[in-house]
Amino acid sequence: MKYLLLALGLVASLTAQAERLKDIASIQGVRSNQLIGYGLVVGLNGTGDQTTQTPFTLQTFNNMLTQFGIKVPANIGSVQLKNVAAVSIHADLPPFAKPGQTIDITVSSIGNAKSLRGGSLLLTPLKGIDGNIYAIAQGNLVVGGFDASGNDGSRITVNVPSSGRIPSGATVERAVPTAFSQGNSLTLNLNRPDFTTAKNIVDRVNDLLGPGVANAIDAASVRISAPLDPNQRVDYIAILENLEIDLGQAAAKVIINSRTGTIVIGQNVRVAPAAVTHGSLMVSISEDPIISQPAPFSEGETVVVPNSRIKAEQERNPMFKFAPGTTLDEIVRAVNQVGAAPSDLMAILEALKQAGALQAELIVI
Repeated sequence: MKYLLLALGLVASLTAQAERLKDIASIQGVRSNQLIGYGLVVGLNGTGDQTTQTPFTLQTFNNMLTQFGIKVPANIGSVQLKNVAAVSIHADLPPFAKPGQTIDITVSSIGNAKSLRGGSLLLTPLKGIDGNIYAIAQGNLVVGGFDASGNDGSRITVNVPSSGRIPSGATVERAVPTAFSQGNSLTLNLNRPDFTTAKNIVDRVNDLLGPGVANAIDAASVRISAPLDPNQRVDYIAILENLEIDLGQAAAKVIINSRTGTIVIGQNVRVAPAAVTHGSLMVSISEDPIISQPAPFSEGETVVVPNSRIKAEQERNPMFKFAPGTTLDEIVRAVNQVGAAPSDLMAILEALKQAGALQAELIVI
């Protein structure tokens, strides 16, 4: 049986790759903000919280009724709300979102509800980290999973029925102030910090707009002069974000997933001169017991006589040598020639790293 070695490049090619500036960097201060809320989902088909185990659901329900002038008598005992579930709601408020616009929300059960399918979220405020209300959520849930059970205790669950989404389920009530229109400059933050990429951005912008317009702060940030007028600034950014930038090549890395045996080798990985031998000793032990029958009328007993067979095999795989500057293709070809499995390649790469012959960062996840 032949083993398949999976080796994928972390970069597309050894030549420089051009990307739009908007795809590799973001404007400092222009970001989304996280919102969170707590509410009730009603209208469930008997799959809601068991209030005897989740008293906060009943408390929340009673508080809601109180706001409508309804008070549940204390002497009626425990109320079972099989069609109600306590949920948490979270959403991302995108930059420049204005009051009246809508955003998508995710609703997740925090009690022991079996499913939120068919439920409706009641009016729920969504707050930011500062405690202010930025959106109001309400609507019918879209649940991608389902849960079904039989009278005999059998049960089937597909995906996760205890969470769902409401597209455009929240209305923005408050805008988040940004520093986009403040100051005479903008700072671009690279998604992947790299000194070469930062320098290429500076050179590209200065070639287009003149010397001194862009300055690199570090490997992750570039400061660019910008007009003060908001309208001109929007036009200015629209031009800059479509500039083609040559990316710096990624650092040489080898990533090993020890659980699945997946190995990813970056295209810039090199190996110093090294000799590697690969082989394995296979020892198999099989049991073939023998039944010993006594002679007729001998009054003997039938016994089982153990019979073990031990076999040892040593694979004769050749030694191979890595020349100076060996590339990814040559590594894969050499290892495949000796029939190494991904697990064997892990050991080879780790040994090369220990010997100082692997010119790359080895990451095991």
